[in-house]
Amino acid sequence: MTMSKRTVVVGLSGGVDSSVAALLLKQQGWNVVGLFMKNWEDDDDEEYCSSRQDLIDVMSVADKIGIDVEVVNFAKEYKERVFAEFLKEYQAGRTPNPDVLCNSEIKFKALLEHAIRMGAEKIATGHYAGVREFDGRFQLLKAEDGTKDQSYFLHRLNQAQLSKALFPLADIYKRDVRRMAEAAGFHVALKKDSTGICFIGERPFKEFLMRYLPPKKGEIRCLDDDRLLGQHDGLTYHTLGQRKGLQIGGVKGGRGSESGEHEAWFVARKDMARNILYVVQGHDHPALLVDELHADQLSWVSGVAPHTHWVYGAKTRYRQADAPCEIESVEADACRIRFAAPQWAVTPGQSVVVYESRVCLGGGIIA
Repeated sequence: MTMSKRTVVVGLSGGVDSSVAALLLKQQGWNVVGLFMKNWEDDDDEEYCSSRQDLIDVMSVADKIGIDVEVVNFAKEYKERVFAEFLKEYQAGRTPNPDVLCNSEIKFKALLEHAIRMGAEKIATGHYAGVREFDGRFQLLKAEDGTKDQSYFLHRLNQAQLSKALFPLADIYKRDVRRMAEAAGFHVALKKDSTGICFIGERPFKEFLMRYLPPKKGEIRCLDDDRLLGQHDGLTYHTLGQRKGLQIGGVKGGRGSESGEHEAWFVARKDMARNILYVVQGHDHPALLVDELHADQLSWVSGVAPHTHWVYGAKTRYRQADAPCEIESVEADACRIRFAAPQWAVTPGQSVVVYESRVCLGGGIIA
């Protein structure tokens, strides 16, 4: 179909954010077309997959706004570009963030290409982030609602992608988004936000991983004195800084044990070669703190690397305050970042994202 110039394709998920994003664009005079993406097909008929209900919600909202919806299947692209990478990273002992890849490879690549083929000028999502043109380049900005800001997950977007992106919720607080949905009569106004990784939904994570990466039992040892503390099902299922699910809660000895109490155990290291999980006692154990990191697979929003020896802020995980840092060195595909204060449980495979005030500069994968 050919469309007039001012057409925007909105990725609709069935949630309140994308629904209100579509409504706002319609109110701003855009010709809005909704697109519902089907990214996962492996176990649709199970209790945890909400995709059928989500589509019903999308259709109901689209009907209220008065827009058409197209359903598009990206399951093949998702499996090849996101899920295969996700499994490969876990097998290597790292902890990937598939939402980051999903944004750069599916929403702002497969979906964007599809939208352009449909004749759309822009694509929009319900992400809490902003985009602006500044000095001839597009900048990715933090959202006004700091508690909901999702620029961390969008940091791999490039100039071509951002030039086509609209984020209608950039300046709106979540509570107001829910109010707008209610005023518009959307039944999704109070729908619970989806949590967890997009393709796993609400299902138990370890159980899900076990289907694809079989258990491989090994020892759990104390990093400080090499004591044997228990057994793990597979290094794959554990991540740095993890406290729950170690099943060694009652082991005494170590810090705080003289008073008869014991501090919690945390995962501190994974020895992939020997299949040993090393743990330490106490949240602030020195083994869990680092003041510098290496990152590779870099992606800078402007296409140009930031300055070295300049004060920036960086996050090594989502929902963390920006930590003051400087980039010690940066090459084509690797950089070294030093923090002003030690950072807790910096995890290989996760993203480090660099900010200059409200502007997201990009980042890389922690090595």
